[in-house]
Amino acid sequence: MSKMSKALTIGQVAQALGVSTHTLRYYEQAGLIRAVGRTQAGHRLYSPADLDWLQFVMRVKATGMPIAGMQAFAALRAVGQPTIGERREMLAAHRDEVLARIAELQTNLGAIIDKIAYYEAAGRHPAGQHPAGQHPTRQIDETQSPSHSEKDSPWNTHKTIATPEAGTN
Repeated sequence: MSKMSKALTIGQVAQALGVSTHTLRYYEQAGLIRAVGRTQAGHRLYSPADLDWLQFVMRVKATGMPIAGMQAFAALRAVGQPTIGERREMLAAHRDEVLARIAELQTNLGAIIDKIAYYEAAGRHPAGQHPAGQHPTRQIDETQSPSHSEKDSPWNTHKTIATPEAGTN
């Protein structure tokens, strides 16, 4: 296979990444990708290595890395081997931010799951008609707990517990 047959057009790369050709041009202008090869007619040609790099850029973008962070990382990458330690540190810090967001999302998902369970239980038993020994759930606000700190999360988290005096939410 010749070198030209492995090259990808801007349209092919855009389709593979699920972005517009305008986005790829912007990424090149913003310094997220080095200047790519061109045909004699001036059309961009991307190598498989360019596509691999752009897939990585899309991953860090999807995980919330700001454009300035991506630009800094791309600049370090362009320098090469001497910046491996700095790049590792940048990615480790970004990983920690992603893990913190995942933990927050899991907490929020737990509250949503609890609320769905509450509504499912409430839907099975019309008001005041609960089987013997079973009661609707009520939510306890964990901000009353001494272990909870308001700065830990922008969301109030909840626990669902069964109590005889539970009302509706």
